[in-house]
Amino acid sequence: MKLIFVYNTDSNPISSLIDLGHKILSPDTYDCSLCKLTHGPFTEIEAWKAFRISIGVPVEFLHRDEFSEKYGQHFEYPVILKKEEDLEVLLSKKEIDSLADLDALIAAVKKHLPAKE
Repeated sequence: MKLIFVYNTDSNPISSLIDLGHKILSPDTYDCSLCKLTHGPFTEIEAWKAFRISIGVPVEFLHRDEFSEKYGQHFEYPVILKKEEDLEVLLSKKEIDSLADLDALIAAVKKHLPAKE
């Protein structure tokens, strides 16, 4: 099993610059709730970094353009997917958007992880 986290933004430098400005000037209207939960304006939140390192399964983080190019599929973004044979939605945009904070995101992802032995 692998988890794939897909952000609702593109990977090009112009998009990154626009996203940075949007996060700083108007964070409440920023379109990527996954980005808002896991990253500050400039860096990844330490608690998220620690969680993703300890998650126990392979993880992949992609922007929507990278995901589309690599997997040839489209979802409503952001989205968290589980890949075994096929891709399966683990947390949809609606579910991610409804999460109150990073702790809620971590708890939601943990519910879908295999039990550690």
